[in-house]
Amino acid sequence: MTLFIEIVGWIGSVLIVGSYFLNIQGKLDSKDSKYIWANLLGGICFIINTYAHHAYPSVAVNIVWVIIALFAIFRKK
Repeated sequence: MTLFIEIVGWIGSVLIVGSYFLNIQGKLDSKDSKYIWANLLGGICFIINTYAHHAYPSVAVNIVWVIIALFAIFRKK
């Protein structure tokens, strides 16, 4: 189970940092649904990982991160 939690954390890292990098490079707009979904899924992965590590302040930040992404998704519809 520990390996699974670490893999989930790394997937979250790649999704969030990767989408941010593409945004900074001008290759992915912050209003693009791919950017928003990457942040949503990355945030969920981080919630799982940080909760498993009892890093509750990070859990709270990532819950807010996911809520922001959900607002962006529902705003677009």
